[in-house]
Amino acid sequence: MNVRIPQRRPREEATDDEVLPFQVDALDLRGRVVRLGPALAEVLAHHDYPAPVARLVAEATALAALLGSTLKQMGRFIFQTQTDGPVDMLVVDITAPDRVRAYARFDAARVAAAVANNADSPGALLGRGHLAMTIEPGGDANRYQGVVELKGEGLEVAAHRYFAQSEQIPSRLRLAIGEEMRPGARAPILRAGGLLAQFMPREAARAARADLAPGDAPAGTPRHEMAEDDAWVEAQALLGTVEDHELLDPSLSSERLLYRLFNQRGVRVFRSQAVTAQCTCSRERVAGLLGRFSDADRRDMVENGRLTVKCEFCGRAYEFKPGEVGA
Repeated sequence: MNVRIPQRRPREEATDDEVLPFQVDALDLRGRVVRLGPALAEVLAHHDYPAPVARLVAEATALAALLGSTLKQMGRFIFQTQTDGPVDMLVVDITAPDRVRAYARFDAARVAAAVANNADSPGALLGRGHLAMTIEPGGDANRYQGVVELKGEGLEVAAHRYFAQSEQIPSRLRLAIGEEMRPGARAPILRAGGLLAQFMPREAARAARADLAPGDAPAGTPRHEMAEDDAWVEAQALLGTVEDHELLDPSLSSERLLYRLFNQRGVRVFRSQAVTAQCTCSRERVAGLLGRFSDADRRDMVENGRLTVKCEFCGRAYEFKPGEVGA
């Protein structure tokens, strides 16, 4: 039985702070587009980040939103870097269906030196280390974690390596960060946009890729080569035409962008997923965390007769009397 799929023109009105899933059946392509505006501004408002660090947090938030948007109700996605760079830790925490929070730990002196030396690219700020992406589905489902090495390059390059090594799905990712001056605002706000497309044919052999180069292969050993599927070649060519301003333009809707790319092949869109800046901390959760420490450890935390815990994500401080926790 043939199922009739409703057809319409792409929406003209652009919507910020959402992830829009799409599918191009003729190219066996599935993907998502993300646009972040006010939600990103709220995530960044809790911290006085230097501009290069704020841009890195914005990029990580857009990437995490793309990757974590497939979570079901009650799931959680944690995106975290540990590196030797000026920004030695970066965390984006997404709680399904739509809550996101983010935090970066950085050495202010090293960041300032990087800016002075014009060495403040995302890759230079991150340095070398690893990126871990953890999925906690909730319920009785097993926790999953994927880890990829960071080699002094940006998050976009690292994500492509992760897709090639861990998921082994032909994928293309684009991330863009820019500024927007809103009417009445005193300063511009950051915007972030991203597009993730993956080649997922029904016949697995069509998505087969060349083997990864073995690290201990003798010099001169020929690399394993495989021709890419024609549909994936075409999809990559189309995706290569996307420009940063198209991912960031507040007047260009995600649907209109997808129509520009794939109108000759036909593109389907699905229900969008909102992205909301909201921390998950609470007085009860902090009290529970303190309760796991020993009495001696909690006594060492007391200053001026109070136990004070500050949430690194939202900056909120929680105060307790020593007898309030661990009873």
